Parts: sequence; C-alpha cells; structure tokens
Amino acid sequence: MSIPAIELMTSLRSGHSTSPRLTWYGPDSERVELSGRVLDNWVAKTGNLLQDELDAEPEMRLRLDLPVHWKSMIWALAAWQLGMETVLDGGEADLLVTDNPGTGAGTYDAVIAVALPALAMRWPGELPAGVIDYAAEVRSHGDIFMAHSDPSGSGFAVTDRRGTRHRHADLITGFSAPHDEGVRLLVTAGDGLEAALANCLGAWHGGGSVVLAHTEVQLTDQLLAAERIQGT
Repeated sequence: MSIPAIELMTSLRSGHSTSPRLTWYGPDSERVELSGRVLDNWVAKTGNLLQDELDAEPEMRLRLDLPVHWKSMIWALAAWQLGMETVLDGGEADLLVTDNPGTGAGTYDAVIAVALPALAMRWPGELPAGVIDYAAEVRSHGDIFMAHSDPSGSGFAVTDRRGTRHRHADLITGFSAPHDEGVRLLVTAGDGLEAALANCLGAWHGGGSVVLAHTEVQLTDQLLAAERIQGT
C-alpha cells in the first residue's frame, strides 16, 4: 500500500532529482547539500539497514533521540517509509536511534549510534556492547528500498507535542506544516525536532527545498542570499 511517505520519496527521486532538496549548515563551517536523488539514496540505505539487520516492520516504534540535523531527517523518512512510528518524546519504543548511545542499553531491542559529523566513517571511540554503528554500517546497504511488508495508512507515524498521534495516511495533511509551492525554506534547529520535521515535510510535499541550520550558525544576509531563501 502506498502511504504519503512513500509517495514523497518517489517525488524526490523523480523530476528535478539533481536539484538541492536539503542543505545543512552545522558547527565548524559544516555544509552538506543533498539533492533529491542523494536524499532518497540515504533514506533507502537507512531503510534497508532497519529492515535487513534489525527486522524492522510496519507499526514498530523507533525513538528518534537526535538533535535537529540532516541525519535526523533521514532517519524519520526511513522509518515512515517502512510504516513505523517515530517517537520524539522519550516514550516506549522497540528501537533507539541516538547520538548518546550510553543511555539506552538494555531497554530496547536494538540501539543505533549516529555520529553527527558529515565525514564520520565510524563512531569516534568505543561503543557499548551490541550497539550498532550507523556510520560504519549504512554504506554497505542498497540504494533502492523495497519493503518486505506493505505499510498501512491506518498505522501511527508520529505523536506531536500536544499528544496527538498522527496516522501515516494523515502525515502530510495532519502533521506537516503547509508552505508555498516551490519554497526554499529556512528551518532553524532552535525550533526543535518536531517543528523541523513538520516544516521539511511541508516544503518537500510542495516541491520545495530546505536549508536546515544549527543554532550556532550565524544567519547572515549573505548566507540567506546565497541560498536563495524565499517563500514561507
């Protein structure tokens, strides 16, 4: 069954697939730009890791314990494409995705450690026993995702800050934030992960793109002009 997250990924890898869809500005002058095709590849690889290594399937719950970051967007999209529910508030979940892997031992079926620097090829240092190193593992997975089980639109995708659980069928109409068609949208990390996810979804659904900025990044007029930020 097709759900909005699957339809979104289809649109990102078709049409103007080489155009920027997600640009990240991070600490230490880090800039990462992902086209629709590259974004889709990352989501597919992450989905294949979830499905093939961790036996993830529709309606399982994945706790997304990451700051606002381009890799947070990848993980949310991968989970939604599988029909999973992303947990943002520390609630119970089957899997934990985190940049602080020392906190979740023994309480999840699996813990995945995510190194945030763009060029990280593995976790910097020792990991607790059994924790999966995302940077070291993800690149070995395929660039095309094919689900083993069809997700249901009636399954839950995310719970918002008001406690409302949004179903997959309503991810765009109920959870995402509406934006102008073709927007080049600035999304700041200071607004929090839920807001970043909702804004990115709304921008991409309308054929737009996103500039995602860490709180330490100075949003100068020069930067905004260079990135052609426009629309709301």
